[in-house]
Amino acid sequence: MASTTGPVQAFFGHRKSEGSLVVSDPPKFDLESYISNYTGRTQVERLLHIGLHSPPLCVEALKLAIKALRQTSDVPRYKLTVENIRKIAPDDPDAAMDDEWVEKTSRRVASNTEKIEADLKSYKHNLIKESIRMGHEDLGNHFYASGDLVNAFKSYSRMRDFCTAPKHILDMSLQIIRVCIEQGNYMSVQSHISKIRNLSRTSEEEEALKPKLCVAMGLTQLASGAFRDAAKSFLECPPTLGASYNDVISSNDVAIYGGLCALASMERGQLKKEVLDNNDFRNFLELEPQMRKAISYFHTAKYSNCLQILEEYKNDYHLDIHLQKHVNRLYEMIRSKGIVQYFIPFSCVTLSSMAEAFATSEKTLEKELVGMIGKGILDARIDTKNRFVAQLLTAKEADLRTAVHRDTLAMAQNYERTTRMRLMRMNIIRAGLEVRGPKGGPNLPPGVTGQGSQGWVGHTGRTQGFMERFHMG
Repeated sequence: MASTTGPVQAFFGHRKSEGSLVVSDPPKFDLESYISNYTGRTQVERLLHIGLHSPPLCVEALKLAIKALRQTSDVPRYKLTVENIRKIAPDDPDAAMDDEWVEKTSRRVASNTEKIEADLKSYKHNLIKESIRMGHEDLGNHFYASGDLVNAFKSYSRMRDFCTAPKHILDMSLQIIRVCIEQGNYMSVQSHISKIRNLSRTSEEEEALKPKLCVAMGLTQLASGAFRDAAKSFLECPPTLGASYNDVISSNDVAIYGGLCALASMERGQLKKEVLDNNDFRNFLELEPQMRKAISYFHTAKYSNCLQILEEYKNDYHLDIHLQKHVNRLYEMIRSKGIVQYFIPFSCVTLSSMAEAFATSEKTLEKELVGMIGKGILDARIDTKNRFVAQLLTAKEADLRTAVHRDTLAMAQNYERTTRMRLMRMNIIRAGLEVRGPKGGPNLPPGVTGQGSQGWVGHTGRTQGFMERFHMG
């Protein structure tokens, strides 16, 4: 574990001054065990993210990233990682750039690019659609492996004009979804998920695809801040996901993302029905028992216990590439919802007892309550008249007498209007002013058929319009 002194302290002090998040306390997870849940580029991206945000794990994470990158052809990512570890631990052996590997790998990448593009040009000359499609796919895979996500996306997208079967469109869309998640291009992710869902598929293909589509849609909704929709997507994910999508997300992540989004957006009854009693999602929660405990505590109104567990794992969630931007907002929503739920049974409650229930100080709680009242989240007021004895949070009293009078007046006005309309209709009929339609069709005069009669207005519409104008007058 790296020390937060010397170059490390200087590096993260500079990052903090630039506004970057720095997680000074060590997380609860073991780095090697945590990163073993992932494969491919997401493993490198997560290691690099941890290395740039966690002083205790920075050196270890960057060294593991360099080790993983040397097994790939992503030269730009390797150079970036070496530059960062050089700033943090200049004396570390991995801080020295392996120029021989860089030159050798760069030559191989350029050679493979030239060869694949030449083959693709030949396929286009021969006008063989299947060969052209596969050529674009090979080129996309090559760009993706070498870290050129922009050109990888372009190559995969060009496959569309040469797809001759639903399976080809499916393979293309899955490739694009993987690239777009890494790029943060979630609009394209959502678009290609819709394309896949509109394809005709067998029940076996549907069952195999559902886990990937659920988590991809969940990540899209999480990125946009639609936590209720994200929770629904993660909760619908079948446990068959397993390790099949570890190049994007792990089963542990499904439990964490789904649990936090559910806590932030669902009521206690919904948490019981849709989360704790969800047999499929229970398999994910078993991988993250602390999340299951937190949800159970919130459901049983033990808010301080729930918040305490979440606070203990906050550093872990700050080091997650998909959660980092949303952790503070999610925690704020969960805490606010807990305060509202806690206050529902009371007409008034002392701030001291409330602060004890939420394991905080009265001053901090008062500031939080003022913010919630100002935003309209909490319909209450803080009574400061006897603040030296005990500050109270008081529910706004509804004037039931005024409410009853208002409802009664509205009912009487509606009854009067209905009665006037009925009396008017009776008078119209008695005076012989009602216009009756022919037996052959409603609202049509004799000799007029249904076609070409758009200008005819039946007696019902005229009478209704007349009565409405009479009433308004």
